[in-house]
Amino acid sequence: MALDMTEQPEAARYRARHERMRALGWTLLGLVLLGLSTAVGSLITGQIADEEAFLGARPCAEAEVEAEAVAVRRTDDCLRTIRATVLSAQDAKSGPKGAGVFRVRLQAPVPAPADRPFDLRSNGDLAHLVKPGAEVEVTTWRDVQISVRQDGTSETLPGLPDEATMYVGLTLICVWTTALAFIAAFGSARRARCHATGRPVTPRVGFGWAKGLCIVVLPMVVSYFSLTLWDAWTAAAMSVAIWALIAFPATFAALRWDRDR
Repeated sequence: MALDMTEQPEAARYRARHERMRALGWTLLGLVLLGLSTAVGSLITGQIADEEAFLGARPCAEAEVEAEAVAVRRTDDCLRTIRATVLSAQDAKSGPKGAGVFRVRLQAPVPAPADRPFDLRSNGDLAHLVKPGAEVEVTTWRDVQISVRQDGTSETLPGLPDEATMYVGLTLICVWTTALAFIAAFGSARRARCHATGRPVTPRVGFGWAKGLCIVVLPMVVSYFSLTLWDAWTAAAMSVAIWALIAFPATFAALRWDRDR
């Protein structure tokens, strides 16, 4: 009996130390995620400003006429059309997964950003039309290649500055995981106090794959949904609003469900 009495406090102290270390680890993770949330969130303003400028851009001829009318040169944000000759056009691999694309290079000299190679869809109409020596029109905006046209057939290139809302989704992922990390740190610290004082410990809330997928997938789905309905700050605000209406009740219900079980 005396042996049991000495072993029990020792086991409790060990569990208390273990939970304190877990609390410290969760806190450090939360601080890292907080910094990441701040870094990603700081990009939203600039991305939305670029999106608004891009969506409001007009062909350079119209922009130059307006600039001359007001005696101010404002053609940097216009859509510029560059006519050039194709130097090479061939199938290639792109990205870490080696996706098949149709890579085109233009013959120098051409102004930036048309001097960089661009990738068309490997099964698109232009992939069957564009050949070396052919004349094409490349539309650019700032340092971004927008689209390619040949003989009335055009294709929009990927990476346009009109998806700023997805940065909101990334920020929401970081914010949600930051909150969970600090909640986990609080729970570990609470369990450490319980072990140290001999009080009963409430069972930990489980965290399965379903919850992990919801944390990552839900903000991105909501952001994409908002992106298709609204633009710029409206889409960003609606992403946060819709996410909050879904995420907080779902998280609360999951916590209650696990606790009841």
